[in-house]
Amino acid sequence: MIVDAFQSPTIQHDLDLFDQTFELPAATVNIVAPDGLTPFDQDDANQVGWAAEITLDVEWAHAVAPGAKLTLVLAKSNDDADILSATQFAVDHNLGDVISQSFGEAEQCVDPAIERAQHRMFTQATLKGITLLASSGDQGAAQPSCDGTTFIKAASSPASDPLVTGVGGTLLDADGLTGAYHSETTWNEPEFEAGTGGGFSINYPTPIFQKQLHLRSRGVPDVAYNAGINTGVLAVWSTSGLGANLLFIFGGTSAGSPQWAGLTALAAQLRHARVGYLNPQVYALSLVKPIYAALFHDITTGDNSFVGTDADGNPVSITGFPATRGWDPATGLGTPKANRLVPVLGGRLR
Repeated sequence: MIVDAFQSPTIQHDLDLFDQTFELPAATVNIVAPDGLTPFDQDDANQVGWAAEITLDVEWAHAVAPGAKLTLVLAKSNDDADILSATQFAVDHNLGDVISQSFGEAEQCVDPAIERAQHRMFTQATLKGITLLASSGDQGAAQPSCDGTTFIKAASSPASDPLVTGVGGTLLDADGLTGAYHSETTWNEPEFEAGTGGGFSINYPTPIFQKQLHLRSRGVPDVAYNAGINTGVLAVWSTSGLGANLLFIFGGTSAGSPQWAGLTALAAQLRHARVGYLNPQVYALSLVKPIYAALFHDITTGDNSFVGTDADGNPVSITGFPATRGWDPATGLGTPKANRLVPVLGGRLR
């Protein structure tokens, strides 16, 4: 289940062409718009941006878990209240086993009433066994300020909620022909003013699954995935305004949340049951070093410091956090060795 805002009117067409191009099985996107579907405006840059997000989320959740059902839940706008309303509908009606949220904002910018309602909703979802995932952000240890004129040091909501598995980003070095894994480092591409979100919550204390880390508060992200723009993924996107049936390269932590959702769906298929609350499970697997090393790539190089420009063109520099052995507030526990981790999460130890 994927939550986004507005719509992309070509998403089914684009998914069909994506599947044909990459020889994936066909799939139908079940679109749910509980508060109504906002007509698509090609001249609205905000809506076009969300159409890109929908494209990436749907196509790459499907690429990872081609046998899983795809439900796209669309809020009528990207206002926090509208996204909350759409997600609440999805939880109330139990629309899927996993929820992927490839969006976020600085915790400081979320209305406290919305934050409390969101956490209550996530509690309801967790009690139903629904796995919650969210991207940790694309400006390193920074987030856009509440008025959008500059950047501030902040953790991203909803990834910072302890009931949500926050997904950070890496730069993947792999063989372009065979896909063979070479190495990874923290995602940080200053040329794009982009890097993996991560840091410490101002809203939530250290959750029990992170107690052994002796953190000052809830730390994000929990896990990571390839997010590089220069090492990005291809997706078919016909609502860019540049023409139909075009392939684009997408990057960002937005690519990681739907792919982790796909891995979770694969584990649920093996288990024949929902995987449920993911954080206690992945942190427990990290406690024994040989198990951790067998299931995760531990990212130990790079950092998520941010260098960018504000609305007036002035430089903004925010010191982030280095990747270290084990968990860190740049890449979390690291990236999955999926062929090993998925069977473990699916209850099939090997």
